[in-house]
Amino acid sequence: MDGVVSVNVERRVVDPGDRGHVEDAWQLKERIRRDHGVLRQRRGFFESAYERSTVYLFLDRSNRGALVGFAAVRRDGYVLFLAVDPDYQGEGFGEALVARVAEGFGSVTCHARTTNEEALEFYRYIGFTVDRRIDGYYEDGGDAYYLRLGEAEGLADRLTSFLSG
Repeated sequence: MDGVVSVNVERRVVDPGDRGHVEDAWQLKERIRRDHGVLRQRRGFFESAYERSTVYLFLDRSNRGALVGFAAVRRDGYVLFLAVDPDYQGEGFGEALVARVAEGFGSVTCHARTTNEEALEFYRYIGFTVDRRIDGYYEDGGDAYYLRLGEAEGLADRLTSFLSG
């Protein structure tokens, strides 16, 4: 994990009610949807959820502040959206975003499509476990797993390596 978060990446937090970077986040989410067929939310739902969330952002200073990735999180540690620009994937930014979220919560949870093997592999890699399966969870009838990270001793220590890498 050497060089996970480079010196050219700015970390920023957008508080609930702030629309900062919502358009960039929407465009990133849509790019991932087009390329991978995931993150298929409607714009109104996405924007409403974004505005009600605390959003952790990574911005690339060397690329005019381009959005590297973001995590939109509810007050209870539930991750509504987690996305990393495909150009930056594999560099530890997803792990670092989850670690930022975990710093403030005893437990981090999220849903992932049962068919999204790439996301499920990522979540398992950083220590999420499947809590339960929910049939027909998504608007299009797709099934989901409810995933949980935390409530285990050492969560913060385990994720610290993702932040300091």
